[in-house]
Amino acid sequence: MTVGTGVEIEFQGQQSGALGGERTQGSESPMGRSGPLAKARLLAPGVVATALVAAVATALGGLAPVVGSPVIAILFGIAISLLRRPSGRVRPGIAFSSKYVLQASVVVMGTGLSLSEVVTTGGASLPVLVGTLAIALAMAWAAGRMLGLRSDLRTLIGVGTAICGASAIAATDAVIDADEADVSYAIATIFTFNVVAVLTYPTIGHALGFSQHTFGLWAGTAINDLSSVVAASTIYGHTAAAYGVIVKLTRTLAIIPISLGIAAFRGWRREEAVEASPGGRVELRRILPLFILAFLAAVVVNTLGLVPQGWHHSLSMLSTWMITAALAAIGLSTNIGHIRRTGLRPLALGAVLWATVGLTSLGLQALTGTL
Repeated sequence: MTVGTGVEIEFQGQQSGALGGERTQGSESPMGRSGPLAKARLLAPGVVATALVAAVATALGGLAPVVGSPVIAILFGIAISLLRRPSGRVRPGIAFSSKYVLQASVVVMGTGLSLSEVVTTGGASLPVLVGTLAIALAMAWAAGRMLGLRSDLRTLIGVGTAICGASAIAATDAVIDADEADVSYAIATIFTFNVVAVLTYPTIGHALGFSQHTFGLWAGTAINDLSSVVAASTIYGHTAAAYGVIVKLTRTLAIIPISLGIAAFRGWRREEAVEASPGGRVELRRILPLFILAFLAAVVVNTLGLVPQGWHHSLSMLSTWMITAALAAIGLSTNIGHIRRTGLRPLALGAVLWATVGLTSLGLQALTGTL
């Protein structure tokens, strides 16, 4: 089943690029065809609810800086969703916040980076990135077969873990047209281990004495979704966050060759083109996260000196608050019942892959001398 178009990939309660969640068909995007005023009215209740949770999390984060406001925001949001699921009135704004506010926070973060930093960091991370990606996909195939999971399901969980969570799942589904249940199971699995990573990675990093760069590379290569990479690395430190985001965005670009490779392989197996789009072609706009281009534009603007130095601290604080708001929205859109219904076998594969990418990343860092 094909999911979304371009970056408008929707899930109920949240959209791709977030930690994961439910998925529905036929629901209209918050950025649909209605006029600007109607859009604002549709989004306002959920955006306000998200901002209130983020404000409380920010205040509590100031009292407990070791935990950090992003973690408090997602836990607070989950607690609220467990007590009472968000109504249909607030869901569009929550979905908007979980996707677009998160992506905007990454773009704002780009205003504090230089082009040389991005190129150097992205290039230096490639050996670890490629190795982790290859081992994760191989393990997904082997462990998935041992667990008796369907081919599409293990493929979706594999690319979700190896590349970039729900975004990779959606992009791959655009190619393989998987069953709706498989996509839902994969998203629920990825969500579960994203939350585990956000809650455990900073503690593990501090216990092992990782530097900011080591933790950023570890988070960027081993944590599934961009949102959880941003959350975990932001808690660890500003340098770790900048490093982790660059590595993660570099890793996200693997969506393109992987999606095209899967399409070519399936076309060869079936001796016909995969109908992922009209004419049998895989449309680049459906598998390329376009906000990466906005991030690079922000980096170029800063490199040219168009962002005043005095603005950097305020922009960094704004980015952190936006991350907190996005994670609050993700927490509010969590459906624990859906995760519980996923069953043990997909979660078992997710656990195996979660441990595999984490250990592989650290092992490759040690081999390449970056640990």
